[in-house]
Amino acid sequence: MSKILVFGHKNPDTDTIASAIALDYYLEKLGYDSESVALGNPNEETAFALNYFNISAPRVIETASNEVTQVALVDHNEPQQSVNDIESLEVLYVVDHHRINGFNTAQPLYYRAEPIGSTASVLYKMFQEKDFDIPSAIAGMMLSAIISDTLLLKSPTTTREDEMIAYELAKIADVNIDAYGLKLLKAGTNIASKSAKELLASDSKVFEMHEHPVQIAQINTVDFVDVSSRKEELLEEISKTLKDSDVELFVVLVTDILENNSFAYVIGQNLEVVEKAFEQKVVDNEIQLPGVVSRKKQVVPQLTDAYSK
Repeated sequence: MSKILVFGHKNPDTDTIASAIALDYYLEKLGYDSESVALGNPNEETAFALNYFNISAPRVIETASNEVTQVALVDHNEPQQSVNDIESLEVLYVVDHHRINGFNTAQPLYYRAEPIGSTASVLYKMFQEKDFDIPSAIAGMMLSAIISDTLLLKSPTTTREDEMIAYELAKIADVNIDAYGLKLLKAGTNIASKSAKELLASDSKVFEMHEHPVQIAQINTVDFVDVSSRKEELLEEISKTLKDSDVELFVVLVTDILENNSFAYVIGQNLEVVEKAFEQKVVDNEIQLPGVVSRKKQVVPQLTDAYSK
């Protein structure tokens, strides 16, 4: 049996890294020769979780076809978010919780996607269905993924299943959800030590919206001032990205994880689409988004719909 590489999307977040580690273990329990890898270095939040549960970060790759012919994807399915040579690879598994867009294969595969708060939650259900035990450290990483993607179970993407799964994983990992969760989220809000380029790249994805490539980054903070004081620096870096890529529109969602509110910086073509999507005016490349915290549920669908009109 040939080796399988397991990975998530570019600019990996905690759910991506944790889910790759979990699916790798799951596949090994099924008898596969697999390895979890990453398409970028872990951010500070993910590094905190890896260190807390004493798990080594997966090695970083840029291409996979030089190593394997088969791969498993977690936390994404859209080709532009995946490894650079995804078209040269056979995808055997996909475990996800996002929309399906631009994905097709020549061969049958295992595809599992659910409208749930975290890919790790889907994986927990897969472990339960096979009656596989979850090691404490991996349970801790899966819990971290749920906390990260649901903002400590407060995001509108959170389901009752996520809550139940999170508490079960917390028992296995032997942590207090609230105490650990707040430490985890705060670990990802260290903005001062990062350059504008690093801030934009730490959690950024490109989405095809009716043939319009849109890049959406998200920056979590505990104080809007920490980000707004660097507005000009960020706008300059966004402009460079637009100039050097095919992206038409760049949206940076800035989210206060304690107050559950956001605003966004917006640069590029069709700003009227953004205004239509959120029924707010873009003023000085900035739009207010009260109550918005989820890119997946409160930004991508609205923009996609606005582009179709």
